[in-house]
Amino acid sequence: MLEFQALYDEFKPRIYRYLIYMVGVNEAEDVTQEVFAKVDRALKDFRGQSRLSTWIYRIATNAALDKIRGSSFRKDLVTDSISELEEHGRGRDAMEDDKVPSADREAMKQEMNACIRGYVEGLPEKYRTVLVLSEFEGLKNSEIAEILQVSLETVKIGLHRARAGLKEKLEQTCTFYHDERSELACDRKQPTPSEES
Repeated sequence: MLEFQALYDEFKPRIYRYLIYMVGVNEAEDVTQEVFAKVDRALKDFRGQSRLSTWIYRIATNAALDKIRGSSFRKDLVTDSISELEEHGRGRDAMEDDKVPSADREAMKQEMNACIRGYVEGLPEKYRTVLVLSEFEGLKNSEIAEILQVSLETVKIGLHRARAGLKEKLEQTCTFYHDERSELACDRKQPTPSEES
């Protein structure tokens, strides 16, 4: 029998990070607690017909989509602090480098992450879900298909459309380049006078 506490300790940081992208920092903690309450209740019935991680991500995805579709949900695009996300796993690799990044570098990285996250949150939910599961959670297309209970082809099409939409939006608003450490960075493009009016 699986022990809930061990499972919670292993998966909570990943699910919380995932939910930040899905519902925002303000809602992620509450939804994470809802997810693990459901996991705890359903754990005794888990028969191993899918991988444990897939099963938990499916519960988290359903909880996130329920929250997004709820009438009380308020989406705060970009205004949530990306530092919450980095605190729970993403972006730590750079922090653990021999050289401590400069404050300017960190600010630039956080702005880029917040900018990208804002556009990800602006995608239709079916595209956002596949993109986050693939690009931010590192799951395979077959795992995403199992989580969302759709065909592999549906995942591939959704991922292609999500990436294309995100790329188009970012190219319209950002200039990308590689910094002195060959890491991707961006500057926001200045709006033209016609865009400002």
